[in-house]
Amino acid sequence: MIELNDLPMQDQLDQINKAITAVLAGGQNYKIASRALTRADLGELRAMKAELAAKINAASTSSLLGDTFVAEFNGR
Repeated sequence: MIELNDLPMQDQLDQINKAITAVLAGGQNYKIASRALTRADLGELRAMKAELAAKINAASTSSLLGDTFVAEFNGR
């Protein structure tokens, strides 16, 4: 089985998004007869998503202020 950390960051983010969708669509846990399924904690998934998105963003920018823009407004 492939570990999540072995995948490229964008693939990891895709897997986390799929897990979040599964929790939102099917619930956190359920039980059928004697079998039970508990999915990952939604709060943890969201935290992982935010951290990974920040890492992807940091890796894609070339400088400290890579996503900063300057606007100049000259009088009316």
